[in-house]
Amino acid sequence: MAQLEQLLDRVPAPLEPLDIGMLDGYLVGVLLQPKAVQAFQWTRYVLDSEGRPLPEGFDSRPLLTLVKRRYQELNQAITQRQWFDPWVFELAFDEDDEEADEDPNPSELVFSWVAGFALATDVFPDLLREDAADLLEPLASLFMHLDPEDLEDADDLLEEIETLEPPKDASEAVESLVVATLMLADVSRPQPKTAAPQRPPARRGPPPRNRTR
Repeated sequence: MAQLEQLLDRVPAPLEPLDIGMLDGYLVGVLLQPKAVQAFQWTRYVLDSEGRPLPEGFDSRPLLTLVKRRYQELNQAITQRQWFDPWVFELAFDEDDEEADEDPNPSELVFSWVAGFALATDVFPDLLREDAADLLEPLASLFMHLDPEDLEDADDLLEEIETLEPPKDASEAVESLVVATLMLADVSRPQPKTAAPQRPPARRGPPPRNRTR
């Protein structure tokens, strides 16, 4: 993670790469698409939030190698419906900041991750075209951490957010990210149903013997 963060910081201007928390949420948003997104399509937004082309001479391969490693980790967790640890980090406060001793707002802790997820759904909107009723609850539990003004033309989503209880602490906020991810996966990437075992054919007795008179 430290190496990945260093490589992201070295992406040259004017490109604006995702920070490591936003990257993690973005990858989840990509992986939850009902149809797999090709690497050449999603990697460009890792290096620049607007998807602009790379400057000549910049080698992005070391960076993207680490990004794809995280992509595979998240893909395995989502496919197998397993817990994963979102890349969410405690906020750093200045020692002279009067609010340094106060508990951070859980929404502030997960904001970057959720913003990355939102970017993925904006660039690749197929997820949001799934059944709206099934998406509403998990999307609301994610987007509740964003500014309501950023959720234009989403009245149903805003109404659902109003019904939710905000997370009490960082642990609860992080847990909600994972729960919402796996709920969305059940909609856009349903697990194949296990075929019911076939009933064995009825056993027949030995063929009748020819009788002689």
